[in-house]
Amino acid sequence: MIESGWLWAVFTLLAAAGQTARNAMQRELTASLGTVGATHVRFLFGFPFALLFLLGVALFSGSALPRPDTSFVPWLLAGALFQIGATATMLAAMGQRSFVMVVAYIKTEPIQVAIFGLVFLGDAVTVPMMAAIIIATVGVVIMSFKPEGMTGGIRPTLIGLASGGMFALSAIGYRGAILDLGHPNFVMAATFTLACGLVLQAALLTAYLALRDRAVLSAIMAQWRPSLFAGFMGATASQFWFLAFALATAASVRTLALVEVLFAQAISTFVFGHKTTPREGLGILLIVAGVALLIWMH
Repeated sequence: MIESGWLWAVFTLLAAAGQTARNAMQRELTASLGTVGATHVRFLFGFPFALLFLLGVALFSGSALPRPDTSFVPWLLAGALFQIGATATMLAAMGQRSFVMVVAYIKTEPIQVAIFGLVFLGDAVTVPMMAAIIIATVGVVIMSFKPEGMTGGIRPTLIGLASGGMFALSAIGYRGAILDLGHPNFVMAATFTLACGLVLQAALLTAYLALRDRAVLSAIMAQWRPSLFAGFMGATASQFWFLAFALATAASVRTLALVEVLFAQAISTFVFGHKTTPREGLGILLIVAGVALLIWMH
């Protein structure tokens, strides 16, 4: 594996920023397209950009396309299917809770990523790394705990936590697929995996909607302008996620990705008019502390 230095952290920060923007766009699309339709947007309008990214990498790097073994397929399927489920449950939860709260519940993901990464990929989890994950996750929990918002029942919370678990399994699946390729050029390996994953997801959800709800497909086409930009942002964010997965453990990447909560807080404040409370401020400080510890260890 190529020595990553700080490159994986740069990729992760860019991915988190892009994903925050995409989540906000998909949240708006959910009202007109429904949960499945808004989920499909990121894949249907994202895969053409992923193919362009792959073409660009092939032309500018001169690297040959990978020749995956059959073992690549289960990793890819796990990454793709869990990501579909995670995105759908995330959007469903966003319809019931505030933007920043749902993202916070989802971002309890790093602890699960660390466990799954150790079990399925053999990614080491050191004591300082686990401490960083726990500190940052506690910050997320503090930010998400809003007694006045719990009157709607526990169901939205469980949906958000389930989404985080599926995002964790998706990250492990995609990192496993990238590593399975064994390609000397990590950019090619990451971009190839992304293109395969998005094509697979677009095909599966298009077939599902064609059989179950063709009206949603028509509605998606009618919303092609905002959907195109959401697809581009989704593909771009995913490109950076995959590059980070190629260079660092999924636990490191997804813990640093908790800065997305801070990005979401900024969107909630400046776009949706939410005011930061002292409790949320404490949560932010813990997230920053956990992330800083993680970076320091690298």
